[in-house]
Amino acid sequence: MMRLRNLVAWLAAVAVTAAAGSVIQTQFNLATIRELGAPIPWNLRLDTTLHDLVHFAPTYALLVSAAFLIALAVSGLLARRWPAARTVLHTIAGGAGIATALLVMNSMLPATVIGATRFGTGILALALAGALGGLLYARWSQPRAP
Repeated sequence: MMRLRNLVAWLAAVAVTAAAGSVIQTQFNLATIRELGAPIPWNLRLDTTLHDLVHFAPTYALLVSAAFLIALAVSGLLARRWPAARTVLHTIAGGAGIATALLVMNSMLPATVIGATRFGTGILALALAGALGGLLYARWSQPRAP
């Protein structure tokens, strides 16, 4: 039962992180377009955000899945040694895993695939979404008290 709870928590954390990351990258892209002088009315902002949630978030979820598979496994091992720090460890691991995955991806590919990662603030915002996912994983997978 514990493994099923961990799997469901992991899947939910990936989904939340991917959705939040999708919204973040959309807003960074729209801000860049707006800086070029193009007007971005609210209805276009909403339509673009919803479009990216449907079309970008599933692809981004693959990156989040790979990052969380490694990061949350490591934080899980560390949490066995320091159970009192479990929530903090998973939260930090979620953010660090996303930041690392984005930096590795940007260094290996010839072009920046995710527009928000052209900026330090974009990487930070996406890492914070990863930290949120790590926090949610810690809460949702927490062992039940006997």
